Amino acid sequence: MTQPDARAADLVGRGRRLGELAERRLALEPRDAAARERARRLRDHVEGFVRPRAADIEAPLLVLLLGPTGAGKSSLLNALAGAEVSRTGALRPTTRDAILYADEDDARRFLADGRLRLVPRERVVPVAAPHEAAGVGIVDAPDVDSVERDNRLLADVLLEAADLCVFVTTATRYADLVPWEVLRRVRERALPFVIVLNRLPPNARDRDIVLTDARRLLSEAGAGLAGGELDFVAVDEGAIDPGVHGLSREAIRSLRDRIDRLVREKDERRALVAAALAGAVRGLAPLVHNVADDLEHEAIDDEALRRIAELHFTEGSAGLAETLRNGVLLRAEVLRRWHDFVGADQITRLVSSGLDRLRGLVLSAFRGTPEAPVSVVEDDMASAVEALALRYASEAARRTAAAWSERPDAAGIVDLDATLWSASPAFAPALREEIREWMHTIVEDVRTAGGRKRAVARVAALGVNAVGVAVMLGVFAHTAGLTGTELGVAAGTAFLNQKLLEAIFGERAMEELIGHARTRLEERLAALFARERARFDALVPQPSGLRELAAQLRATVEGLAA
Repeated sequence: MTQPDARAADLVGRGRRLGELAERRLALEPRDAAARERARRLRDHVEGFVRPRAADIEAPLLVLLLGPTGAGKSSLLNALAGAEVSRTGALRPTTRDAILYADEDDARRFLADGRLRLVPRERVVPVAAPHEAAGVGIVDAPDVDSVERDNRLLADVLLEAADLCVFVTTATRYADLVPWEVLRRVRERALPFVIVLNRLPPNARDRDIVLTDARRLLSEAGAGLAGGELDFVAVDEGAIDPGVHGLSREAIRSLRDRIDRLVREKDERRALVAAALAGAVRGLAPLVHNVADDLEHEAIDDEALRRIAELHFTEGSAGLAETLRNGVLLRAEVLRRWHDFVGADQITRLVSSGLDRLRGLVLSAFRGTPEAPVSVVEDDMASAVEALALRYASEAARRTAAAWSERPDAAGIVDLDATLWSASPAFAPALREEIREWMHTIVEDVRTAGGRKRAVARVAALGVNAVGVAVMLGVFAHTAGLTGTELGVAAGTAFLNQKLLEAIFGERAMEELIGHARTRLEERLAALFARERARFDALVPQPSGLRELAAQLRATVEGLAA
């Protein structure tokens, strides 16, 4: 492979890689409009020009007619073609699609080789040019200041694919802001260009004033000229050809001659292509680094957003755990039913006789007691835990959403989903399932602990489910927040549970059972809060992924200009 061939292959390979990376960047949906525009521009420039042009240096030239509303682009195309090939008129915008004036073979290459691949096929209107015009295709683009966003976007995509830009404006529109924003992009990618200044005043002095001022603006903007005498094509007011519904062919003779030379002379085309490609490659590095900067800034912003969510959900989970340690407030009637079941009065009297005697008499204390209200206590306990967890999860979500909504980079995210302001719809069902599983593990723990020596008979007499409920109640301190009669019921039940479990398992084993049960409950609830927080995390990309993509972009463009 010769050196030029190797360079071309390297450029094509790097271009393909840049195109893939730009697509990945766009898939991340940048929240900042300017960052989104830079990423789109990079993708369009690489896929619409750099890669296909580097792969086929002999491909036909694409000349783009660009400009603001009513400047006369369609009239210019008709004049260049010598026939009415693009509609003109007072209705704006006149050109809504891309009018491609090219030899049929050239048109197929434009549409197939990637130069116009990013343009929706239905928005390209091919108009056959004579075979003698092969080698150069001309596109009449929609207005750069169109009121229709799709038209402006189409003009932007076409700009990134062109070899030569012919910018058409008028004596009254040349200083408008929007066209000069477009010319800034022309300068950034060092695209060869010509300015057609249309409808100049007939008075020579006024004409000179306009031309001088236009040249001054170009100079101040730092825009290079398109080559010597062709920097401006000046067209006087009224210089029209009614026969083609276009500008006077004589008025644009210098531009016609330039395009004719490009059609006739291969070396002229190749020189223009070389200039356009070299400028495009030079312009890639600043654009790539800008896109990489956007990614790194977004990574910083996304880390901040994730920290906000982590803070509020961690605080919510910790607050819930603390509240559960201080007490789950079961209904008094439920506590009384449990109180009655365990025969609190009998066992309380026996406590004063010592724990050893209590262990011996604990079975007789349950003779004649009503059936254990296991399901009633479990249901009430589950409802109490669920209500508390829902409250804390909703508050964590509300605080996160409120903090995000105050940030310009995240307010739009929160606005799109009203469910972010409270616990998710899936939280309550998942919570109930976790509590049910937690209760099941406690029963299994009781079965395991009940297999120890003398505890077997005691657990069997009471029933493993009833003992499991006693362990569950032991996880919580029931006196918190209670007063009066309820305080007495709760305190009595808490005391009874402790003594009952000590009598069955012994003090150390009881503490292990309750400790393990409390830890597992807190772990399950913390996992649920982490899943709730993940709703917010999923709305922003992983910062590490953004930084990795930025590094890949920078590495790919390094040395490309060489």
